[in-house]
Amino acid sequence: MKFFANLHNNPQAWLLLAFSALVFEGCALYFQYILNLEPCIMCIYQRVAIFGILFAGIIGFIGSDNITARILAFASWGLGAIWGLVIALEHVEMQTSSMSFLFSCEVVPNFPSWAPLHEWLPSIFAATGDCGKISWQFLGYSMPEWMIIVFATYSLIWLVVLASTLKVYKRL
Repeated sequence: MKFFANLHNNPQAWLLLAFSALVFEGCALYFQYILNLEPCIMCIYQRVAIFGILFAGIIGFIGSDNITARILAFASWGLGAIWGLVIALEHVEMQTSSMSFLFSCEVVPNFPSWAPLHEWLPSIFAATGDCGKISWQFLGYSMPEWMIIVFATYSLIWLVVLASTLKVYKRL
């Protein structure tokens, strides 16, 4: 329990979190630009969630000695992981539901007016694909199904670290 509870103090653990998210961002760009798979709006939102986890790792690494930075990093990690999981689940529902014709997917991301990522970095955040189209599978699972596994893993680790930390600090 103490191992998980102390992870938030360890800069290498935060660096590993950031590195894992960076690898997933690299994979997304590989799929987009090398394999020519166009990302849909749901893919873009999942990409943003992974960036949230990446930034959490960077903030945690830089501020591992600062309680405010750790809390911010921990909140960003949890928010990115859980929000990404919800988006991935919705995406799978869009692709597999017998009522999929009822789902529609926006063309322009719904980013805040103060952060129009799709305008600032269209090569990363512009949505050009169709949410309902399954254009890639590995071991019988589509991209959003794999993202459920990724985000569920991030969420589970986040919950274990949170529970361990709360349990250890409750004893003190």
